[in-house]
Amino acid sequence: MFLTISTTGTEERPATDLGFLLHKHPEKAQAFSTSYGTAHVLYPEADAERCTAALLLEVDAVALVRRGKGKGRGGAPDAALAQYVNDRPYAASSLLAVALSGVFSSAMKGTCTARPELPQQTRPLRIEVPALPARGGPGLVRGLFEPLGWTVTVEPVALDAQFPEWGDSRYVRLVLESESLTLAEALRHLYVLLPVLDDAKHYWVSPDEVDKLLRAGEGWLPAHPEQKLITSRYLSRRWSLTRQAMERLELVRLAEADDTEVEEIDNAVAAETESEERPTPLAEQRRDAIIAALGTSGAARVLDLGCGQGQLVQALLKDPRFAEIVGVDVSMRALTIASRRLKLDRMGERQASRVKLFQGSLAYTDNRLKGYDAAVLSEVIEHLDLPRLPALEYAVFGSARPRTVLVTTPNVEYNVRWESLPAGHVRHGDHRFEWTREEFRTWAGAVAERHGYGVEFVPVGPDDPEVGPPTQMAIFSMSTAGMTVTEKEAKAA
Repeated sequence: MFLTISTTGTEERPATDLGFLLHKHPEKAQAFSTSYGTAHVLYPEADAERCTAALLLEVDAVALVRRGKGKGRGGAPDAALAQYVNDRPYAASSLLAVALSGVFSSAMKGTCTARPELPQQTRPLRIEVPALPARGGPGLVRGLFEPLGWTVTVEPVALDAQFPEWGDSRYVRLVLESESLTLAEALRHLYVLLPVLDDAKHYWVSPDEVDKLLRAGEGWLPAHPEQKLITSRYLSRRWSLTRQAMERLELVRLAEADDTEVEEIDNAVAAETESEERPTPLAEQRRDAIIAALGTSGAARVLDLGCGQGQLVQALLKDPRFAEIVGVDVSMRALTIASRRLKLDRMGERQASRVKLFQGSLAYTDNRLKGYDAAVLSEVIEHLDLPRLPALEYAVFGSARPRTVLVTTPNVEYNVRWESLPAGHVRHGDHRFEWTREEFRTWAGAVAERHGYGVEFVPVGPDDPEVGPPTQMAIFSMSTAGMTVTEKEAKAA
């Protein structure tokens, strides 16, 4: 991926001021490591009259494929690109936008400690992107950039210059020129609009992307005629996030129209209602109970069996007591979502070394699961047909044999307290069964006796005196009598 930023100047205002603004010296060629390759910054020309800075993002296409399949530290399907070489890794995308924000972060914020007067100055700017995906064609490109003060030159790129009858590709060559913008404004325009034109992102779009959009769009996005399209595409068409962003942009527009602050507009709710406590969701109470039990057990290496979309893995990563967390699920789609949620593609090396995600079925023994301090089966067993439970039991308690096993499952007796749940229905359409407290205790007790564990039971959620808690948790602890010689030596160590 390649992008150039050029400016012209005079002896009084030399073009090489661009080096101060970008915080990159024109006489040096520099390289910066990114999650998906290496970003190079160099200056093909640099004198008082004309200066050009080039950003070349060298993409690791193999890493894109591996991460797109849910392996390694990534897993975003937009970056998968199949197992074949194609042109996709070399066209500007959200990868280039992220590189811009990382390599030119100070310039994008409009800060320059060496020459603090420069960021506020407008200057002649020419930006060229030789290969840019344009989902919407040249007309959309102009519709996005021209309202921001750019003179836009957009040329479709032919599918093959040797065969003009094949027509144009969906890529264009883009040249932007302006004399009325600051460099910071120009970079923020690119940061938002490059992935908008690509209409894809290589990473999971989480709620904090709304804040990023509003920061980069400050001063221009609220009044942009294509605001809705920009917001929707930037947030990967996630409806809830798009609505949240649009509401906040409308507040900004109203505040600007009234020449007041956003806080003064957004005062419809009394301050005291903001401090009212909301009930803690049962899923959060369950995660808190699991983490507390793991902490009491002293576990450092933890398996999340049937990790789903990675909510528990995410919570465990925030606790430094857990040195290694492994998420296992049979669904590749769930693992891909978990990878996005955890932002594995942008995670630091030290944090990434603590977490692994891999595919596996709990109905079969798996040597990769051996040697861990604890395993968690949170809301998993009820998704299996009853005849398959013995296979799961042996795979976890007989083969993997962690010292501690936590199992949570719904308490069917509590279902009468759910007003929205029709009588006789289970809580989830995929539940094969839901047990009473007695049925769960009977099963857990038999499992513990067969495999040399002790077991205790802990309520999760409000413990109703008549029907018990909404979730029941069994804590299995390997007894010394049930340990093999190797397990006793490992525990002693």
